[in-house]
Amino acid sequence: MAVNGTSAQGSSGAATVAELVQAQWGDHRAGAKYGDLVLTHHELAGGAAARAALLGELLPRGAPPHLGVLLGNVPEYPLWLSAAALAGAAVAGINPTRRGPELARDIGHTDCALLITERALLPLLAGPGLPLPPERILVVDDPAYRELLGPYEGATPGEIAAGRGALCTPTPASRMLLYFTSGSTGAPKAAVCTQGRLAAAGHALAGQLGVRRDDVHYLCMPMFHGNAVIAGWAPALARGAAVALRPRFSASAFLPDVRRYGATYFTYVGRAVQYLLATPPAPDDRDHPLRRGFGTEAGSVDAARFAERFGVRLTEGYGSSEGGAAIQRTPDTPPGAIGRPAPGGDLAVVDPETGDELPRGRLDPAGRLLNGDRAIGELVNRGRSSFEGYWRNAEATAARTRGRGEGRVGAGWYWTGDLFFRDTEGFFHFVGRTDDRLRVDSENLAAAMIENILARYAPAAGVAVYAVPDPVAGDQVMAALALRDGAVFDPDDFVAFLAAQPDLGTKMAPRFVRTMDALPVTATHKVHRVALRRAGFRCPDPVWWSPVTSAGPAPAVPAGSAYRPFTAEDRSALLALYRAHDRAALLDR
Repeated sequence: MAVNGTSAQGSSGAATVAELVQAQWGDHRAGAKYGDLVLTHHELAGGAAARAALLGELLPRGAPPHLGVLLGNVPEYPLWLSAAALAGAAVAGINPTRRGPELARDIGHTDCALLITERALLPLLAGPGLPLPPERILVVDDPAYRELLGPYEGATPGEIAAGRGALCTPTPASRMLLYFTSGSTGAPKAAVCTQGRLAAAGHALAGQLGVRRDDVHYLCMPMFHGNAVIAGWAPALARGAAVALRPRFSASAFLPDVRRYGATYFTYVGRAVQYLLATPPAPDDRDHPLRRGFGTEAGSVDAARFAERFGVRLTEGYGSSEGGAAIQRTPDTPPGAIGRPAPGGDLAVVDPETGDELPRGRLDPAGRLLNGDRAIGELVNRGRSSFEGYWRNAEATAARTRGRGEGRVGAGWYWTGDLFFRDTEGFFHFVGRTDDRLRVDSENLAAAMIENILARYAPAAGVAVYAVPDPVAGDQVMAALALRDGAVFDPDDFVAFLAAQPDLGTKMAPRFVRTMDALPVTATHKVHRVALRRAGFRCPDPVWWSPVTSAGPAPAVPAGSAYRPFTAEDRSALLALYRAHDRAALLDR
């Protein structure tokens, strides 16, 4: 049975992204919306075919068929993704917030033989070190680009599939994406995603989220990152839904865009949700067609606030960027949990040092974790994994699967690098990244768990928790609070708030509190924890602290007992203590 010239069987059972693109041909419904521009699915498929034919001419034979895409979320982005799929090429998403040698490194590391960009981003490519000559850079809003593309405008997906212009016949094993993971240290790693894995992810998420052909997916997260492509574009492509594009995220433009495009679904990261909640409330906040948001790290407090204000449920999902582990939401998943393991995975929460599976997390009636010190560990997949490695980084690839320690504990498992606990009913709860672990007085803590508690503090619009080294051993807890407009930090009020939180463990109260107007964020709108951690208490914003006053065997005054301003004299004395214990270098880690 065909609908608008599209085989429903071919689309739903497509094993490659190329097949999904071909299934668009003949479908004259709206497929992409951008400002006043509307492209049908048929036009998208034809545009992709023309670009695939051009790729066949421009990409050198004998080299990896890779092209870099340095664009905002404009229609050319999904067109080039589709073109690469048809041609059997791979797209490397290039981050426009990178600069100079870092940007050149990303392009060179992924062996891009061609770069697609726009005039507004050309200044980023100025200077020495760019691994591409000017003739290998296509500027999509330059008249010369249209002239170059002109001779190929008549190409069809069928002709590409039959061999015209294709570099190879795409298979499920063909590389499709090389997208950089946002690691906290070192150069970003380019994770490989094949056509088969991306198509399968699109099918799975479309089914899990109930995506319909008449849906419109609002793509406001950057498409150089896996969030927008894997969780936004791919499910829309798999179901024949439309996408609406915004060049970059804007909290003030969010609802106007949703209404203008009739958007029913969007993807998010936690910080973007905080931006939306920080906009002034309006009586028509629920006047929109949105049904669902899907993303990560919103936190239960912000998710509840979002649902109450906008009438939209946020569904937290989990699938490691590298494809090594996935958790699916089921109808019986309780609030705050992500779900159960996807089929084929053997997921467990283990002690990262020993590999031993940890006890189940116990929750009180309000859903608060009671034994986080024993239940929180690293999520591993002990079964079949779809991890496809990092491009040109065998060491990092091996580190994901070869276990830990001299005895190689857990060799053959996929180690996610993420902190979770599993409740007594078997549901998995995301806690944070392993980089966000703190060790306070020999007790392991997770920053995200403390953040979820501090998010209840009414004057705070945003919260980030991170470790600063203790002057003697381990870590101390520091919190950055982005205060709401007009709010001031009252230390006595904050102490009273901490005392009223029943799930705040004895080691969780912040030793330092930094107050600021807004939290720093990365290009993907995640809190820039590396910048916060490196600044620590040596920052320009006001810092309050609960100093350790014990100088002898008596127990020290616990953090959170009282706060006072952290003065220049305090800073000098504390830095001297770090130097005395030879730990000053840790402040710059």
